[in-house]
Amino acid sequence: MSQNLSNIVWRKSSRSGQDGGNCVEIGFAGTRVGVRDSKNADGPALVFPERGWTAFLASGKAGSFDLG
Repeated sequence: MSQNLSNIVWRKSSRSGQDGGNCVEIGFAGTRVGVRDSKNADGPALVFPERGWTAFLASGKAGSFDLG
């Protein structure tokens, strides 16, 4: 299903630096969260339900994705 993301205000992490490296941007629209490549703003974006995004962040903070 195609999502209309034209009304989303995108933001990049302050930790991404200014060198234009490998960064993602996120944007919130109601109960949806979009994620896209900052170097390809017109390209595809992943769209998650807000609850799924919140669960992803909580798992990351808990160390679920740590290697080792």
